[in-house]
Amino acid sequence: MSPAPKRPVPEEEAAAPEQWIGLHSLRPAPGSRRPRKRVGRGEGSGTGKTSGRGQKGYGSRSGAKDRARFEGGQMPIHMRMRKLRGPNKKQSMPFEPFRTHTQPVNLADLDSRFEAGTEVTLEAMKAVGLGTRKGIPVKVLARGELGKGLVVYAHAFSATARERIEAAGGSCIVVEK
Repeated sequence: MSPAPKRPVPEEEAAAPEQWIGLHSLRPAPGSRRPRKRVGRGEGSGTGKTSGRGQKGYGSRSGAKDRARFEGGQMPIHMRMRKLRGPNKKQSMPFEPFRTHTQPVNLADLDSRFEAGTEVTLEAMKAVGLGTRKGIPVKVLARGELGKGLVVYAHAFSATARERIEAAGGSCIVVEK
């Protein structure tokens, strides 16, 4: 028997077939999913015999776990760090070796960015790129010189910064958080 003759295809159908998008046609992006690795299925698979666990040792045994915080046998950080007890010592646990509760603004920066007699508010500092971290108090520190009188608003001032601002003819106003 010969196959049935093909019917002529109308031009509308011959163009690109219309794709309906729905739950039946959803699939992950090509290359985004990989089949799971089947271990212990023969030497030819590449993960046969020892199943990628190596020869002997703790890691080859059943039930072996890679512990969170395990550092490969070196002395772990919680044992390397000193343990000074008490909730209000800076060096107490949890470890915060570089903790600061303020963000610094130096006198040299104020001197270079503001004109004499300006009111330097927190918003004005932020506008010129000083004290930009949100929610962290600003402390004015005494690095550099100040040659003009400024009215400076900040959360805190170092003693030397306060002296230099007032010596230059300015004033320091502490802002509440």
